[in-house]
Amino acid sequence: MKLAASLRSGDLTYICVPNDDQESMRDLTRARSDMKNQERSDRQQLNAFVLRHGFHWPSGKQRWTSVHYNWLESLVFRHPWQQIVLQEYIDSVRAATKRVEEMTRQMMIALPEWSLSPVVASLTALKGINTVAAMVLLSELGDLRRFKKPSHLMSYLGLVPSEHSSGGTRRQGGITRTGNTHARRILIESAWCYRFPARKTMYLKRKMIHSSERDKEISWSAQKRLCSCYRLLIESGKNTKVACVAVARELVGYIWDIACQEMPVATK
Repeated sequence: MKLAASLRSGDLTYICVPNDDQESMRDLTRARSDMKNQERSDRQQLNAFVLRHGFHWPSGKQRWTSVHYNWLESLVFRHPWQQIVLQEYIDSVRAATKRVEEMTRQMMIALPEWSLSPVVASLTALKGINTVAAMVLLSELGDLRRFKKPSHLMSYLGLVPSEHSSGGTRRQGGITRTGNTHARRILIESAWCYRFPARKTMYLKRKMIHSSERDKEISWSAQKRLCSCYRLLIESGKNTKVACVAVARELVGYIWDIACQEMPVATK
């Protein structure tokens, strides 16, 4: 009776329940994220083991390439059991990398059959958003049209400053970090790309091949605004991490704009 009365008076808050299509894709993207975390952990353990014994990979050179693996396998330790430990660490990293690649391949196989596949193609027009990132965001957030304004989505993702106010005093702290952690992590990682000057590179043009002219215009507008935003924040003395989070918050608005236009009617 209380629920019925609250529903009639409009006191209940709408909650989006994911359908089977979204939930299955979310399971797939989260599995890949787990595999990626395992790969990162295995790499850190291997690096720590090698450094602990005085071996240093030249700074500036890329890691986890065939050249890097050949260098790792050429290392010689004093005791034979340490050589076994090294090889086990290397095999563990390679196995973790293969699992990540396999999960990524499965995501690409499932993408054409997903109802939000057109939205994924549109979001990839944005700098810093590749196919995997777009799939993670949409599988975690679902239909973005349920947020009336971008600011609502920013609050949902925990990217807005916390507030401790009393009387006439207003104090703001760090971001609230509420809401979906998976989506927030992807957004902050994507925001790092905007620390570079705005440019229409060949890589971006290849990403935009299936995007509409409107999406391309939004992407270029986002580049000009967010790259400038990052630069101004750094010049004003802000920490790079603080500037990156601020850019991620602004990026949410462009994602919301594209997704709301491209979202299929059937999922509403």
